[in-house]
Amino acid sequence: MRQWRKEQRQRLLAQRRELTEQQLATHGEKVRRHLADELQNERGRLAFYWPLPGEVDLRPFIIEHIAKGGSAALAVIARREQPLEFWHWDATTPMEAGGVWDIPTPAERRVVIPDVVMVPLLGFDRCGHRLGHGGGYYDRTLAALCPGPLVIGVGHEAGRLETIHPQQHDVPMDLVVTEAGRERRTS
Repeated sequence: MRQWRKEQRQRLLAQRRELTEQQLATHGEKVRRHLADELQNERGRLAFYWPLPGEVDLRPFIIEHIAKGGSAALAVIARREQPLEFWHWDATTPMEAGGVWDIPTPAERRVVIPDVVMVPLLGFDRCGHRLGHGGGYYDRTLAALCPGPLVIGVGHEAGRLETIHPQQHDVPMDLVVTEAGRERRTS
């Protein structure tokens, strides 16, 4: 199973690298529109990720959410192989470069608890299981959050798999949003 997951990650990353800038922009716009429809009445704290190459960029959506009275938190790898922390973020937050995987992080550590967590994904299945980069950060984090927030996987429709062959530690998402639409998990 480990080898299968590794091969799927490699295949999905290669597939994502083939997307043009225009395709990425179009997918991002559609995903943000689907998220706006889903979360139109949400005024709580939305947690999001800083996008790696090929991932849907949620920053425009988050900035709009804040403008409507909500707040936001950025997922941060504060310590390797530990749950993520969510640090307060807005468009004026000073950022520092050089975090894990060179992901920018807020200069000030202000830990907050999110109401909704938006999770990047490489692959996903209809049961809401996600195939990520393999570090286990989101699974550890979601398992530790109690009560659990609404969890929304965000990615590209091309990442849809029949199954990811979930393992015992895999925490399913409540909803997946891609450029093709939004889908609640089936148990």
